[in-house]
Amino acid sequence: MAHRYLLKQDELIQNIMAHPKEEKTLIIIKPDAIHRGLLGEIVTRFERKGLKIVGMKMLQLEDALLEAHYAHIKDKPFFVGIKNYMKSSPVVVMVLSGINAVSATRIIVGPTKAYEADAGSIRGDLSLSMQSNVVHSSDSVESGVAEVTRFFSEEELFDYKKTDFDYIYADEVF
Repeated sequence: MAHRYLLKQDELIQNIMAHPKEEKTLIIIKPDAIHRGLLGEIVTRFERKGLKIVGMKMLQLEDALLEAHYAHIKDKPFFVGIKNYMKSSPVVVMVLSGINAVSATRIIVGPTKAYEADAGSIRGDLSLSMQSNVVHSSDSVESGVAEVTRFFSEEELFDYKKTDFDYIYADEVF
């Protein structure tokens, strides 16, 4: 009987790991955050929330990648300034995973216009600018999927179970 229970529990955990609300989202820690030494604080906020880092790397962004990432504003007059800013130093890109990861990160990050962000959010505490707003976060599940595949290959993403999973998602697990 105990064996049957363990199998059911394993199936439940596998179902939860494939839960439709489990999402991946892209985070870009921008040049101003790198120059100001905020990388550790930003990463810590996501980890404290319980999000799982499944990919992370530092890179120098190039025109082609920026034009693909910012395709929705590529024809705007301010795009050249954004592109130059994003190329001004290396950035750190990371993929976070978790149940409702996209909406959770948007709350942690705060609105794009940092001067409108609430205290306690990353932008509310660390930024005042709309452009130099320390971090990018996917704005939808669909954007998250597109952005993750734009910046990471499948081999660069890792799947593992965090030991605190059951404590973070207790109501979703039991």
